[in-house]
Amino acid sequence: MADYEGTPKVLLEKAGAGIGDVIAVSLPDGRSFQGTLMPHHAASANHILTIKLSSGYNVGVHVDGSATVRRVTAAPPRSATARTFPAAAGKPRVVILGTGGTIASYVDYRTGAVHPATTPEELAFAAPEIFEVADVKTRVVFQMFSEDLQPEHWQAMAREVKKEFDAGARGVVIPHGTDTLSYTSAALAFFLRDLPGPVVLVGSQRSSDRPSSDAAINLKAAVDVAATSDLGEVVAVMHAATDDGACAIHRGTRVRKMHTSRRDAFQSINALPLGFVEKGQVRMTQPYRKAGKGPVVLDEKIDEEVSMIQSYPGLWPDHLEKVVLRGVVIVGTGLGHIARRNLDMVRTISTGKHPDGSPRLRYDGKVAGPSYVVMGSQCLHGRTNMNVYSTGRDLLDAGCIEAHDMLPETAYIKLMWVLGHTQDPAEVHRLMRTNLVGEMDERSPVDEYATGHRLPAPQ
Repeated sequence: MADYEGTPKVLLEKAGAGIGDVIAVSLPDGRSFQGTLMPHHAASANHILTIKLSSGYNVGVHVDGSATVRRVTAAPPRSATARTFPAAAGKPRVVILGTGGTIASYVDYRTGAVHPATTPEELAFAAPEIFEVADVKTRVVFQMFSEDLQPEHWQAMAREVKKEFDAGARGVVIPHGTDTLSYTSAALAFFLRDLPGPVVLVGSQRSSDRPSSDAAINLKAAVDVAATSDLGEVVAVMHAATDDGACAIHRGTRVRKMHTSRRDAFQSINALPLGFVEKGQVRMTQPYRKAGKGPVVLDEKIDEEVSMIQSYPGLWPDHLEKVVLRGVVIVGTGLGHIARRNLDMVRTISTGKHPDGSPRLRYDGKVAGPSYVVMGSQCLHGRTNMNVYSTGRDLLDAGCIEAHDMLPETAYIKLMWVLGHTQDPAEVHRLMRTNLVGEMDERSPVDEYATGHRLPAPQ
């Protein structure tokens, strides 16, 4: 056994067992385990055998020379036959653009191991039900963790989406890691206009080898939206509750991951979900942008010299001075505040000059010049109102722009996009205060915070 060393290797060789075989392990204390032999994990100690139980969960078994291993059944042979997509005459064409993440994994049923999908066939067959509703075409654009995706990858994705719509796609689905899905969905919402169909980002909180995996259900719901809805905007589709009853359709500029591991981790913030997918049926419950005639307008120009900084007790003015380049979104407290000791620095950033008239310098020693400060809120739900307290009014006077009810990450992407299109201060202020792609509203729904993303009662 190349994967195992020491005692596990000796026991497996004696039993004639290999990866993918069903084995029985008996320990001297009377305990026994039976399941599929998994490859040795790099994080496991050398005395650990890893097997997949019939429940679907993996267990590590500590073995020594007194343990016994018996091969119960041999692993089924791997099929060398390439799978082909089912016939799809008359079905709407949906293109799946893989980027990586948990949802892009599949189970090797010979070994029970989980692998990243590296070919279009693997990614599509992770949820074969999608072929019932669409003519599926799939290709992998990126294969990387979502935390490694950068603005240049958002731009590349936008170009690929346009390419597919221009080639006749009815909708585009983008499987994506959940950790930065909301950044990508917001970016694509600003980059793509006049969409002739939905752009649907979808993720999975739990990998395909877990009995509680949400991967197949989420992907099927995403394809349902892409193939059958008349949406003309960027959305995210994820579980609406911890059970498998429905998936929620979130506007791309309003969605956020609110839990590290729950299947219903994604919620619409300061808005209600646009709709839900239940048993293959798409039901829209809120106003939305309908599909246009196309062609897609691609507008990916941004200024990446924008940062996002959390306000916290202990934040010093010199940190703001050095880090801020062309613009910054401050994730402020409450209604949109920052410690008063930073007030003069906010004014310095906005004007490019210190109170004594000397220029503000960047971290690299270059003269920074005037920059833009947008103020959001750590509360997420609700909206900024900087006219209530004197600190807020002073910040407005110092040049701050309110984020209103925008999510901080959406405001961050919007500021990059705005600065990529204009350097005129009046126009920057106007655009940041204007709803462009559903990222902000004059008023937030009064029931949004109470109901969150929960499924409404059937009508």
